[in-house]
Amino acid sequence: PYTDMDKKEYVVHREVLDDERLDEVAQKGTWSTQLTIAERVKESFRCSVSRLKLMVLSWVPVLSWLPHYPVKENIMGDLISGCSVAIMHLPQGLAYAPLAGLRPVFGLYTSFYPVLIYFIFGTSRHISIGTFAVVSMMVGSVVERLAPDANFIGNGTNGTNVNTDARDAYRVQIASSLAVLTGIFQILLGVVKFGFVVNYLSEPLVRAYTTGSAFLVCVSQLKYIFGITPSQFSGPLSVIYTLVDICQLLPKTKVPELLVSVVALTILIAIKGISAYYRQKLPLPIPIELFLIVAATLATHFGGLNSKYDIGVVGQIPSGLEAPSAPDATLFTQLIGDAFAVAVVSYTISISLAKTFALKHGYKVENNQELLALGLSNTVGGFFQCYSVTASLSRTLVQESTGGKTQVAGIFSSIILLIAILQIGSFFEDLPMAILAAIVVVNLKGMFMQFVDLPMLWRTNKVDLLVWLVTFISTILLNLDLGLAVSVGFAIITLILRIQRPHYSILGLLSGTDLYLDIETYKEAKEIPGIKIFRSSASINYTNAEMYVDALQEKVGVLSSGIFTLNEITEEKRGLTRQIRDIVSDFSLTERFPSGLGTGRVNWAFQHDPTISISDSDMGCHGDDGINQTLSDGDEEQGRVFRQGTHSIILDMSTTSFVDTVTVNTLKNIFSDLEQINLDIYLAGCQVCVVKQLETAGFFSEFIPKSKLFVTVHDAVLHVRKKHSRTDLLSVSYEHF
Repeated sequence: PYTDMDKKEYVVHREVLDDERLDEVAQKGTWSTQLTIAERVKESFRCSVSRLKLMVLSWVPVLSWLPHYPVKENIMGDLISGCSVAIMHLPQGLAYAPLAGLRPVFGLYTSFYPVLIYFIFGTSRHISIGTFAVVSMMVGSVVERLAPDANFIGNGTNGTNVNTDARDAYRVQIASSLAVLTGIFQILLGVVKFGFVVNYLSEPLVRAYTTGSAFLVCVSQLKYIFGITPSQFSGPLSVIYTLVDICQLLPKTKVPELLVSVVALTILIAIKGISAYYRQKLPLPIPIELFLIVAATLATHFGGLNSKYDIGVVGQIPSGLEAPSAPDATLFTQLIGDAFAVAVVSYTISISLAKTFALKHGYKVENNQELLALGLSNTVGGFFQCYSVTASLSRTLVQESTGGKTQVAGIFSSIILLIAILQIGSFFEDLPMAILAAIVVVNLKGMFMQFVDLPMLWRTNKVDLLVWLVTFISTILLNLDLGLAVSVGFAIITLILRIQRPHYSILGLLSGTDLYLDIETYKEAKEIPGIKIFRSSASINYTNAEMYVDALQEKVGVLSSGIFTLNEITEEKRGLTRQIRDIVSDFSLTERFPSGLGTGRVNWAFQHDPTISISDSDMGCHGDDGINQTLSDGDEEQGRVFRQGTHSIILDMSTTSFVDTVTVNTLKNIFSDLEQINLDIYLAGCQVCVVKQLETAGFFSEFIPKSKLFVTVHDAVLHVRKKHSRTDLLSVSYEHF
């Protein structure tokens, strides 16, 4: 429990500061050495040897760290890490390529070339670039939309069949062109310093999107697990049609293929569980995927499972590397939207992992350089028949946990993959597709575990929960491209609605402090008689300016014409009488005027003065007839009525970060309307940038001087109390905390 011994007090003695006096005391001016825009443009075109060197080192980070690479300290860790990651690259490359609608060998290419490019241009020391289920699925949806089987049906001996060679060749063109265009988008965004675009994808949105993608990936693997051939569907609700078709084809399930899938799933789940349980004792995770594909390939080859039981296998894997080829630029117009979506999603996944591990190991990654590195990895990879890449969580965890210190680990993994592509790629031609499907499904466990977000979001933030659910459902029902667009649109709408509907409050003073709190939230926060302090929880802008005025009228009790209603005046007087009775019992104001400027003042708040007697007659409450008479006596009498109630309004602007034209005009109208009925209005807590914007917009004038602007709400309150000290029922102290 909080005791008196725990209390800490502080006292600040200073004068009441408005904005003009603050400028004098704090010596406001331009003291920074920040260059002007013209100077910065001129500096950017200045060329020198040192500047050129810095530019090259920033654009090609490997030149800055590789010459200083500590061989003795890092080489063994990077070697072991690279070998471990290569062991994962091999099965994942083979398994994820079919997700992209390509033959497995292209997954090996995608695990090789981009890693080399990222080694040169990347700034993260730990992430593993290459194939990833979600991005593979996004590429696959584009490939199957533009090159469906129906476009390659020809006549054969058994009727119609699909010309798989022509289909696969065209799909490679589509995937590589998409990779190049994705990389171009990422490079352009990096060059113009647009790395912050990823901030528009909130964490709940990204996690829900990857979870929905994992569901689609899982559905796409069912045909290999059950050994069936469902029809291809594209567009919205395609996953529903696919599931219905799969259910109808279940009676035609190939039992041997299902048996292989079940055995593989069981082994993978069991061994991965054991590996996770003993991860602290094991030097590296058990490479069960590699063991499984080797064992399955040997069993299929020597057991003749393909010929005896018609189990689907990978098929021909050519040895060697393909010659580079230019992408088909005629496809770019059909791929623009998909390429941008893949660019944003792949960068989001990559930078999230990079920042996580950089924070853990105490180094920094550059957002824009990461965009460039990933863009170059995709662009260069596209010329070598790779598809779009990003960082993989599972491989990154292995690279970090097995002792990897730098991207040199990527070089070692690439060497091993190169050997596999050149020499042993054909060994995996008899690998059952059911084994690859089982590997894919089991590796989705981490994404499906993101469902635990739901109860947490239910407890903490229901708006984020709604974003999560809408993203997940739209991703599943509308597919990855439309689902992402709908999700981002919905997230932005929720943000706009939250900005447009901030919380408005009247503030009261907490006794014995200079703290002003929401009177509806804090019981001990009491309104100061005659003063209304109004605050919005959000910045005022053109989207919520009208609501700000409406809330001000409602909270303060002013109509749009700036006039109190009759009932409001009556209730204002009666309420003020009751309010002062309550306040006087808890507070007192002792008057102590300073002898000179800057001598310091302490606010002793309000304490009861037994010499003061308060009654309805003191407040001038004479019934409704008196009020009606007052209203008809003109502006001067009207002003006196308000001075018996509310005479001053303070707008707390501390939450406002910028002002636009609508905001400036709104504030001008508020000042004009309220001063017409003899209500004083003040601004408090404006940030320096806001004051500058107000000055630029011509807000301050003879009618709205800068003396109406105070540093804090407390400064404004002390100024108002001093101004009305002779007419207030209570006296005021100008000493404050």
